[in-house]
Amino acid sequence: MTEAVRFTKRYGDVAEAKAGGVTYTPRALADFVAGRIVAAADLPSGRPARVLDPAVGHGELLVALLSQLEVPVEVYGFETDPEALAEARQRLTAAHPGAALNLRLGSFLDHVLDDHAEGLFGRAEPYDLIIANPPYVRTQIMGADRARLLAQQFGLTGRVDLYHAFLHSMATVLAPDGAAGFIVSNRFMTTKGGASARAGLVDGLRLREVYDLGDTKLFDAAVLPAVIIARGKVAEPTTPSFASIYQSKIEPTHTSTDPLAALGQEGVAGLPDGRAFQVQHGTLDNGGDPAGVWRLASEGVESWLATVEANTWGTFRDIGKIRVGIKTCADKVFLPKEWDRELELLRPLTTHHTARRFRPEPPNRQVLYPHHMVDGKKQAVDLARFPASRAYLEEHRATLEGRSYVIEAGRQWYEIWVPQNPADWPAPKLVFRDISEQPNFWMDLEGTVVNGDCYWLTGNEDLLWLALGVANSTFIERFYDRRFNNKLYAGRRRFITQYVEQFPLPDPESDAAQQIVAACRDLYAAIDGGPQPEAERRVDEMVWVAFGLPVEEV
Repeated sequence: MTEAVRFTKRYGDVAEAKAGGVTYTPRALADFVAGRIVAAADLPSGRPARVLDPAVGHGELLVALLSQLEVPVEVYGFETDPEALAEARQRLTAAHPGAALNLRLGSFLDHVLDDHAEGLFGRAEPYDLIIANPPYVRTQIMGADRARLLAQQFGLTGRVDLYHAFLHSMATVLAPDGAAGFIVSNRFMTTKGGASARAGLVDGLRLREVYDLGDTKLFDAAVLPAVIIARGKVAEPTTPSFASIYQSKIEPTHTSTDPLAALGQEGVAGLPDGRAFQVQHGTLDNGGDPAGVWRLASEGVESWLATVEANTWGTFRDIGKIRVGIKTCADKVFLPKEWDRELELLRPLTTHHTARRFRPEPPNRQVLYPHHMVDGKKQAVDLARFPASRAYLEEHRATLEGRSYVIEAGRQWYEIWVPQNPADWPAPKLVFRDISEQPNFWMDLEGTVVNGDCYWLTGNEDLLWLALGVANSTFIERFYDRRFNNKLYAGRRRFITQYVEQFPLPDPESDAAQQIVAACRDLYAAIDGGPQPEAERRVDEMVWVAFGLPVEEV
């Protein structure tokens, strides 16, 4: 079976998707990217411009780019779906009959590894213009051998996506004077998995413009896109511009026809459909590290962060290690929705279903937790001491022994795969959800076991109360957006370890911090009698004051 056919078969079951999971580019976005490429281009003279789309799809990007060019072109494209390629060929022939088409059924990555393998441009000419919406799919789907070759060729590490390899590949084949525009998931700008892709772009190209298109919903699918405009690599350093646009609840300062048009003016733009979007302009900052997280920097943002830094004593990382909850790998056995019997090893369980800011709802689930501490070491309990629990587990022994990796790790067949540390559960814990529009952190004083759908942190109790006030504040929403810039649809944020561990804390000995601790303790007690919006507002104001900042609308 040929490589082209193998790729087609692997990806062909994704309806209306480009080789593995991305819907084809809407025309408005295609026109926007094409326009930015042309504005950045330095087109060759005396020969046709070599134009590349490495994942042609239905040809929308190439049609858009050729419509904005007034020079002879040679068009090169790769596509693993024969039906999509046929449609693209037909569209391009009809719209641009003078263009020389070189469209190939097959993998662009094969082209790079085979035709550009000898040196930078060993056996093939580079491309003057590249426009691309590369496919998003785990490299593992290509097979281990191919994935290893790609990783070796382009320095990819960790659990990366196929489009990371595409980005490295396109940087390799772009001419030094060439211009390129890529549509990618904005996730790669801020996640650990995107580090090698970020480094490849910074080291392999001259980045010119970055657009985080956030929750504009330009795609029908749940894709939060970003657009990168770049030139070929030369020695001189560059400072790319950075613009972001996200839906906002703030009153608009002006109007715009659509999200892409709104990018031209900073502020909050109101759209005819009633949505409002906040647009920010600045430059790209990665902390001086090619693999570093990309964020928007501007004079106002840097001044704001400098004020925060000046009033920061430490971070949540200084309290203790943030952990995810337990992972049983057999939830139906260890934590069914309801128990039909009393067991000695049942313990109250915290899940996201009881989440509530500051103080959770009472636990409504229990987990069979067969672990304890002996001489400071975590061990599985002796089931002989717990006959009811033992009888229950024996009923499910076949299921539990089916987790072969537990046995192979030298563990007892009835253990929870990731039990965390049993000694930590009785202690006060700061617990929080992963994804939410508003921060959702609470204090657990009930000694519960935390399930794997939540994160948790334990340590000095006063620092936990201080962290609780900071984490639930509108200040931390603003800090998150300015420091990490990783938002999902409808303003939702991801509160994961790599971000939360960097949340700042004011000096715990300061009057401001001690007031936050006292207010959070009081609020925790009061919430048992019902919502306390005024008390929450007062805590929120205290946090802004503790960091030397006026309260902002978020």
